Amino acid sequence: MTTVTRAQLVEHIYSQVGLSRHESADLLESVLEMIVSRLEQGETVKLSGFGTFSVRQKGRRVGRNPKTGIEVPILPRSVLVFRPSQILRAEVNGESTEGLATESDES
Repeated sequence: MTTVTRAQLVEHIYSQVGLSRHESADLLESVLEMIVSRLEQGETVKLSGFGTFSVRQKGRRVGRNPKTGIEVPILPRSVLVFRPSQILRAEVNGESTEGLATESDES
């Protein structure tokens, strides 16, 4: 398993777009900050051809400690949900993306 780091993304932006490394880092950080900001506000973030990030609220529930069997309350919380686009799903599965429309094509 390989992890994609911010430094690798910055380097890719630098080599593909032609911005300086510093400008590439600033660009990446501003995009990530915008995504995080929207998610914090409870908005859905769609990246066409990639997927959709959203925040879902999970209610209070009762869980069970698997070791002791004792019931434990699980407090309400927010969870981040990612739904990949059909295009991303097809590419990951090695399938053809031909004929799959991006969300911008559907408008």
